[in-house]
Formats: sequence, C-alpha cells, structure tokens
Amino acid sequence: MPVIRHAESRRTETPNAVMTTLASPSQGGAGQVVWRVDMNPGQVGPPHAIDAEQVWTVLDGGATVELGDETLTVEPGDTLVMPADVPRRLSAAPATGFTAIVVAPAGMRAYVTDGIRVSAECAVPDGDKLVPAWVV
Repeated sequence: MPVIRHAESRRTETPNAVMTTLASPSQGGAGQVVWRVDMNPGQVGPPHAIDAEQVWTVLDGGATVELGDETLTVEPGDTLVMPADVPRRLSAAPATGFTAIVVAPAGMRAYVTDGIRVSAECAVPDGDKLVPAWVV
C-alpha cells in the first residue's frame, strides 16, 4: 500500500476555496479521491451539482449548505452525505471559515445548476460536465 507524503499533496486554488488532494488516481493510484477543503470566512461556492455521492467531514469552522430544498448548518465533527445530482452551494461561516475532508469516487464530475459555469481553469472538460482538477 503506497504512502502519500504530506509534501506530495496537490493544491488547487479556486476563486472560492483551496482544495488539497490527499489521494486520487494520479496520486497514490487510489480508486477514491480524498481532499481537504479550506474556505476563508464568508467565502461562497457556486451553485452546482456532482454526478456522484460525496461525504464531507467538518474539521474546523462551520458552513451553511444549500442541498436541494434544504438549508443545513454544519460544524466541527459533523459529517454530511451529499447525494449525487442534487444541487448544492456551500457558504463558509462569516467569522470562522470552513475546513473539511471530502471523499468521493474517482472520476466524479461537476456541472452547473443555475447557469453559472464551474471555473474551467480548475477542471478538465468532459462534455457539459467537468472533472475537478483535485480529483484527477
């Protein structure tokens, strides 16, 4: 079983957050992708959906998550299971920001839900869906 050293983590910065890839197909040959999300206080991600289930565990800070028709609040220690193909939007807590670890299947793809395009420089095109750079 390969060990992926901290120095080998891959960092991808978007306008909304910093994703640090901990394991992926191109990083350790993993079949699942594991990454850390860091959002500054008050940062808001774009409305989008993912074509695979994701599991988010909050490490620090907090966030408001619009998930389908629900609005949820998460804080350290909470784990959020986001189903595939459900529109979502994350907003980091204004005072603390937000840090989480995320696990998802390799090859998951993001797509727009409100006419706002997912940042192309942060993803690999795949038709109308984009493979985020941190999951490759």
